[in-house]
Amino acid sequence: MRFYELTYLINPDLSELELNGFCQKINGFITEEGGIVNKEKSPIRQRLGYSVNKKTEAFLVNLTLSLNPENLEKLEKKIKNEKQIMRYMVSAKQSLEETKREPSRASLRFSKTEAAEKKGEKPKEHQKIELKEIDEKIDEILKE
Repeated sequence: MRFYELTYLINPDLSELELNGFCQKINGFITEEGGIVNKEKSPIRQRLGYSVNKKTEAFLVNLTLSLNPENLEKLEKKIKNEKQIMRYMVSAKQSLEETKREPSRASLRFSKTEAAEKKGEKPKEHQKIELKEIDEKIDEILKE
């Protein structure tokens, strides 16, 4: 079995009761295909960046699941046939641990000095260079 993350947008016109029933239906599709829902976030009403099917809002659902790769295509066909799903995306994950961790944006970006420090190197010192020196160097290069 492999680990996947499924994110989908549901039509905002559904009531809360219908919404919960629909999420259970999708979870049922996963179990029908021999998969296991590892983690599910409750639906969140989300304002969309652009209109999808003439809607500016939708319910966003995100879940992680374990499924055999052969059954993924069958699951996607079932999801595509649902009229209430406006958009969906399935992405592969390396492991269950990766699906549990949610990196912050700050941890994804770090500077060159931090990278050098991690490698045990000293970060390069910035030197101030005069404009005159730059012009001389350019002239020297152009003469060659």
